[in-house]
Amino acid sequence: MSLPVPQLLQGVIQLVHQAGDAILPFWRADVAVTAKSDDSPVTAADLAAHHVLLDGLTALDPGIPVLSEEDANIAQDVRAEWSRWWLVDPLDGTKEFIAGTEEFTVNVALIEHGRVVFGVVSMPTSGRCYYGGATLGAWRADGDTIEPITVRTTPPAGEPLTVVASRRHSSPEQEKLLAGLSEHLGELTLTSVGSSLKFCLLAEGAADCYPRLAPTSQWDTAAAQGVLEGAGGVVLHLDGQPFTYPARASLLNDSFLALPAKAPWRETLLNLARA
Repeated sequence: MSLPVPQLLQGVIQLVHQAGDAILPFWRADVAVTAKSDDSPVTAADLAAHHVLLDGLTALDPGIPVLSEEDANIAQDVRAEWSRWWLVDPLDGTKEFIAGTEEFTVNVALIEHGRVVFGVVSMPTSGRCYYGGATLGAWRADGDTIEPITVRTTPPAGEPLTVVASRRHSSPEQEKLLAGLSEHLGELTLTSVGSSLKFCLLAEGAADCYPRLAPTSQWDTAAAQGVLEGAGGVVLHLDGQPFTYPARASLLNDSFLALPAKAPWRETLLNLARA
């Protein structure tokens, strides 16, 4: 018998902290780096967290399969039979981890029929944890202090729109979009941050928009999308449709826009993205 969502969520929150504990001994310890077939880096920390999560999620509910960045070689026809699965990035922001910054996370999302049910994002260095889902709400936990979080519809009076971006990835299309936003909405404040924390800044009302017109993988985004949706945000394809996780051959995401669901500049952003 499957566990109800609240029990699954509480179990995952415990597991991401355990995965973070498995990562920390390798942080700033000159860990060896290996290049995967796509030239992305992997370390012993990624693998240690992966095993914690794989074992823990399987024990939590053996009937829910796991798709992890470190174990993603699962045939499309097999994945197409799944109605519910875990989408996991054991260490999101490996490049930030290798560089010694604190901007890396552990990400776990529960997916059902391609939609995010809930996501959990933890920061191993601080113990901070974000979690939420579209029908659940969203929260930020710092130790025993747990606070509900919500997006802001507009910036505080007199302040420019804050756009979050990847520290390491952009594209000509993204730069064009940012230029158009500035032209239509005025001065922008650009904030660079690594890993899935970009979504979390929106979810807690510290930023307004995260456009991504450069490659990501499904495990990079799903958990934090759950947090953002629980906080009143949306993640959209460039045509305005909800962003989903189908069982297609490629595990790469399409371009997307993350923003508050009721942002008054939503249509402006979508029109610029379609241009």
